[in-house]
Amino acid sequence: MRPLRLDLAGFTVFREPTTIDFTDADFFALVGPTGSGKSTILDAICFALYGTVPRWGGTRGIANALAPSSVEARVRLVFDSAGSRYVATRVVRRDSRGNVKTGNAGLQRMPDGFDVTKLDTGMSPEDLGEVVAGTPKEMDEAVLVAVGLPYEQFTSCVVLPQGQFADFLHAKPAARQEILVNLLGLGVYQKVQEAATGRAVAAEGRLAGVDQVLRGLTDTDEQTLAAATEHLDTMRRLDAEVRAAVPELERARGAARAVADRLTALDGELAELDRIHPPADVTEVTRAVTDARAGAAEAASAVTLAEEDEEKVRGELAAAGDPTTLRLLLQAHTERDRVAAEAETLGGGLAAADADHAAALASVERARSDAARAADELEAARRAYQEAQTADRAAALRGHLTAGAPCPVCEQEVHVVPAVPAGSAVSAAEAAGHAARTAADAARKLLDERDRAARALERDLDRARARHDQLGAALAELDTRLADSPGPAALRRELGALEKLRGRLDQAGTAVRTAREASRRAGATVEAAQERVRLAGRGFDTARDRIARLGPPAADRDDLAAAWAELQRWAGQEADRRRTDREVLAAEETAARAATDSVAAGIGALFAAAGLADGTVGGETDPVAASAVAVVAAEGEVRRLTERREQAEQLTAKRVEHESAARRARSLAGHLRANNFERWLLAEALDLLVDGASRILRDLTGGQYELTHDKGEFYVIDQHDAGLRRGVRTLSGGETFQASLALALALSEQLAGLSTTTASLESILLDEGFGTLDVATLDTVAATLETLAARGDRMVGVVTHVPALAERVPVRYEIRKDARTARVERVG
Repeated sequence: MRPLRLDLAGFTVFREPTTIDFTDADFFALVGPTGSGKSTILDAICFALYGTVPRWGGTRGIANALAPSSVEARVRLVFDSAGSRYVATRVVRRDSRGNVKTGNAGLQRMPDGFDVTKLDTGMSPEDLGEVVAGTPKEMDEAVLVAVGLPYEQFTSCVVLPQGQFADFLHAKPAARQEILVNLLGLGVYQKVQEAATGRAVAAEGRLAGVDQVLRGLTDTDEQTLAAATEHLDTMRRLDAEVRAAVPELERARGAARAVADRLTALDGELAELDRIHPPADVTEVTRAVTDARAGAAEAASAVTLAEEDEEKVRGELAAAGDPTTLRLLLQAHTERDRVAAEAETLGGGLAAADADHAAALASVERARSDAARAADELEAARRAYQEAQTADRAAALRGHLTAGAPCPVCEQEVHVVPAVPAGSAVSAAEAAGHAARTAADAARKLLDERDRAARALERDLDRARARHDQLGAALAELDTRLADSPGPAALRRELGALEKLRGRLDQAGTAVRTAREASRRAGATVEAAQERVRLAGRGFDTARDRIARLGPPAADRDDLAAAWAELQRWAGQEADRRRTDREVLAAEETAARAATDSVAAGIGALFAAAGLADGTVGGETDPVAASAVAVVAAEGEVRRLTERREQAEQLTAKRVEHESAARRARSLAGHLRANNFERWLLAEALDLLVDGASRILRDLTGGQYELTHDKGEFYVIDQHDAGLRRGVRTLSGGETFQASLALALALSEQLAGLSTTTASLESILLDEGFGTLDVATLDTVAATLETLAARGDRMVGVVTHVPALAERVPVRYEIRKDARTARVERVG
């Protein structure tokens, strides 16, 4: 099945009519934000074909098809399948009571080469082609015929729903067997067996009815009746004599069949035993493993010696002391010399600083004395000035007049300020006061300068003393640390010895790495040799399994050559013994056939005496049946009327037909009643599926993982961990996705060949976000999908929100949803 075009209207988030054209999209991706409607497109494909969607939980979830507040949803899918083109249509409506039902469903086969773009011209349904189904019930069978897959297989091989990748991987063996039975359609054999049993019962019933009618026919002709009665007596005597003789014939025939069956079985066993021959290279393969293991043991011993040498050097290095401690001690010696020199220099400068500070303090005191004296002189000048003012008030007042200002006495404007008389005491006192103030200001300024200088010297002296104290404390601490030091020269010698040991340690480490690499290569050689042994062992197991029912001796798989030799020796002995037995059986078969022929000749003589020279009646070669038919025929001659003879002949013919039909039906039902056939089919299907999935998983994981199964459980073989086998439930999220994807792809690839239906797998649509994968794994998955698409035998579609994957897909359908509806835009 390959989708070509999908039309939606009112379907879930697609309220508005939407068309998606897949005509030339061999490899595409559905991308868009979460909840935009990517998975809904795959839901619509499933719904158009099967009327349901995996995440709806069956047909009861049909109400999910309608967009909110919509009363009708339409889905139309045009697809190709097995060389034909179809269009599937489904319409869902909500009635006035709120009930949702399928209002219309149909499948039509379109004309060859029909152009899907013509659907945009508004063609009527009658123009789309032959109507294959017109109701939902008819569609179920028609879609199965057209697609070749029932719903469960379609959602496991074509559309893989979101979140169900790992279901098959993690399923229990019984559940997985049930899944395979459903996927492969093996339930049909049970139905065939039941139908065959029913037909056998019906045919036997009809056969009994025919026999009853034949026995009940009569004839009313007197003369014919007398002759028929005499003939009937003869036939009855014949029937009694034949029935008496037949048990001996059956015993003879049974003995002959038993001998023939034993002879056939013996010939089959001889053929199997004659096929037991060891491969030509089995001895060389065994020897290669032994040599490889010896090489690996030698390499491992070399690794041990190298590691011991490295540990020895490492111990010497640990015992030699910590190089960091030695370097710190050496640095402490250097630091002490520097601190001592600085303390000595600083101590010499402290005495001179003390002298300078004392001189500055003396200078301050002198300046303070001069300032006090100048202040006293200023105060004396002020008092003299006050006394002169008292003596000469007018002259003093003149000193307060200003030209243009009013007089403080008469309040008249002063035009000119008169000069103070030269001989005035006020003038002399004022001059003396100015001189005294100038001297006092100079003295105060000098005092401030000298005081600041003295304070600066005091601060410098305090800092020098604090630094000297710090250097003294540091020197004391260094002396304490270096009390047990052997001295700089000794420390340098110890550091040199440590460097030499470190060089030896580096050489030992290199030797360890070299030995480990050699051991790894030897291990790889052992693995390769063991793989050859495993392959050879599988051949041995295959050969031994063919004759397992004959009871071969126990095999020592550790010595494959000896095991082959022992098996060949045993097979030769058993073949010789069976050839001897065959000669005896051949003689028994000849005797049994002769005995059968003798008894059959006696019964033939009875028929000849009764006038039936060839020993057959009504086509029956079985003596009992022939005599019984003869009796029936004789009775018919007595009882039947002329017009009923034709009826009797028809009934006889029908009897043969019914008996043959009953025999065939009983035989078929007997063959299918046992479960061996179904178990064999399931085992073969699972082997093929795991082989295909393992190949894909190797590609996805770069050769790290292979897939296998044992007693119904799945395991992975980790080639990066010496072929360790572990359960699939131990895989991480990304690894589980890879294994599930491998199974899904393998199931999709192989189901067509395994299924009992005629599947047309022309596309695979993966609804998975791929968000759990790292960059490298995502690249591998993308390359796998590209390779799958490049083969050209199917369409590949993915649903993803991972930009790195979407960008590698040539065709993208971007889905966006607004408040009204979802929309689709094709890109690329």
